[in-house]
Amino acid sequence: MAGRVEGKVAFITGAAHGQGRSHAIRLAQEGADIVAVDLCQDYDTVGYPMGTQEELDQTVKAVEALDRRAVKIVADVRDPNAMAAAFETGIAELGKVDVICANAGIASYAAEQTRQHYIDVLNVNLVGVINTVLAGLPHLPRGGSVIVTGSLAALLKGGIGESGSAYTLAKRSLVPFVQATAAAVAKEFIRVNGVHPTNCNTDLLQNDGLYRIFRPDLENPTREDAAPAMATLQQMPVPWIEPEDVSELVLFLASDASKYLTGQFINCDAGGHLKTLD
Repeated sequence: MAGRVEGKVAFITGAAHGQGRSHAIRLAQEGADIVAVDLCQDYDTVGYPMGTQEELDQTVKAVEALDRRAVKIVADVRDPNAMAAAFETGIAELGKVDVICANAGIASYAAEQTRQHYIDVLNVNLVGVINTVLAGLPHLPRGGSVIVTGSLAALLKGGIGESGSAYTLAKRSLVPFVQATAAAVAKEFIRVNGVHPTNCNTDLLQNDGLYRIFRPDLENPTREDAAPAMATLQQMPVPWIEPEDVSELVLFLASDASKYLTGQFINCDAGGHLKTLD
């Protein structure tokens, strides 16, 4: 029995670990070949580790273990020329791109936010997504799919606090970008959608900076200290979801089962958005 994305090629940013790796593996399980893209470099303004080249290699090996093809590309989403070159490389190796997962993202939780913190977060989470989508759109065939990673932070009235202002702005700004882009390409039956995950069990969540945001009353809070406070964001009593939970939604949006769904963000948030309703 053919997989749900059998014969498709998916271009995924932030593929070295976290949600990006999970998406790559899940799509490969359902028949897709993968262009796995990551910067593989830390940021001075981010207090947790980025994906590494070794981790990107592991993503490629995991895809190949499923008898699918994979291309590893080290590239910076902040650079539109690098994104254009990455698509050209991926297409040269795999013949086409049918699905774009603009997933790469960072967060900075430093108590003292500088202009560079703001620039880096906005450049990756907003400009980087736009660069990825615009570089890939000319290559997508009729029926192609673009999937953007948003965040429940886009829906929260106060965002995620002062230290997360750039993150919140970026994720909120993705909503009109997705809607406008979807309208622009709908006549070609290319669809553009996004997902809004809540707390997700990756390094972006599981780090000392975010623990301090959730437990400012403690000097050095741990994962266990922060978990109950994290659970208050969701209507369902869980502190976070897993990357694989988001990947199931990405798979649906990448597949032909979503062929008439476009211009939307779907909340994968354990009911977190319900707490934002008046």
